[in-house]
Amino acid sequence: MELKQDSDNNVGYEALELYQPPTAHREVFQAALDRAVEKITELVPRFGLRNPRMGIPGTNRYAFCIPDEWVASFWPGQMWLAYSLTGDPRLKNSARMRREYFRTVLEHPRWHDHDLGFLFSLSAVADYSLTGNEVSRDMALRAADFLAARWRQPMPFVMCWNPMLRDGPEFMARKTGTLNVDSMQAMALLFWAGRESGQASFAEIANQHLETCQRYLVRDDYSTYHAYEFNPRTGEPMSGFTHQGLHDESCWSRGQAWAIHGFAQAYLYSGETAYRDTAAKLADYVAAHLPEDGVPLWDYNLTANDEPYRDSSAGAVTAAGVYTLARCFGGGDKGAHYTKLADKLLLGLVEKCDLTGDASADGLLSEGAAFVGLGRANNLLPYGDYYYVEALMRSVGHTEFFW
Repeated sequence: MELKQDSDNNVGYEALELYQPPTAHREVFQAALDRAVEKITELVPRFGLRNPRMGIPGTNRYAFCIPDEWVASFWPGQMWLAYSLTGDPRLKNSARMRREYFRTVLEHPRWHDHDLGFLFSLSAVADYSLTGNEVSRDMALRAADFLAARWRQPMPFVMCWNPMLRDGPEFMARKTGTLNVDSMQAMALLFWAGRESGQASFAEIANQHLETCQRYLVRDDYSTYHAYEFNPRTGEPMSGFTHQGLHDESCWSRGQAWAIHGFAQAYLYSGETAYRDTAAKLADYVAAHLPEDGVPLWDYNLTANDEPYRDSSAGAVTAAGVYTLARCFGGGDKGAHYTKLADKLLLGLVEKCDLTGDASADGLLSEGAAFVGLGRANNLLPYGDYYYVEALMRSVGHTEFFW
């Protein structure tokens, strides 16, 4: 890779000292991480071969995935994180026993969308990264091939959503030409595949996708659209909209979180300072709109007439992303600044939403907001749980993950 000049340090990216700047709450976060790992280990026999989907309303229990679910990898991802800390073979074996689920996904092309990144980074890439398992490596590379093939000219991004029969006619028609912010997390699978295979096109497609996200999903004030519609025949940009947030011009908090984590992680792969600097401005927007207790509400532009549901999943993704951003800056004032922001987000989750001490709970965090517009608030969410563990690990100095 060609060395790039860094505007703050005036040194090449590869020469930067990348480490996780220290938190001010190490003992609190380490204790929460220990409880989380204990909880994950306890849940292994309770879940069996099932993958949690979303909390059952009014309870701290999970409903479980059907065969085609974008969230299916977040429980295996938690087990792989816990395995990386403990070496407990029960965690490895339980995570790997789900391989057949993910092999079935590969064999059904109609199930393929941008969520291939979530599904295979946290299952197959995780297994290969930690154990060197070649079967998992091959599965992850096959998934990356399918994901890369979703770039179809003249669109300047990887096709995200598939039209589905349950969609309304208008939304179904929009999906073919829509870029969404969630997809930024999928680009890590392409960067990994490019590095692992030596095939440069994977990273080229990922960079094209991210540059389009940067140009169209990020607004002038560094809030984000959930999605942006393009003409699928010409690739012409049309308009931004927000599917799961308050309204089209509002800032859905989990969407902002995906963007922060996605850009920060892309910087660690590519060394493109524009990704890191965009992530920083997105994080500054969060800092200016974050409630005092540190837990995001489901949208950053709620009015007094809107239900102020918390979204602990947005808090967990944002905390993990901002810790990653702090690592991008390494030592110095900026690393310390973003660590302080991540600390506020994570401390809010530990103090307000942590369920690791509740023996009856199936998950780690309360008050996730899956989709408020459909009445899905105050849920257990497996992605909130996964990113909570990742954020706790980053906070106490761990730097090796599956993205």
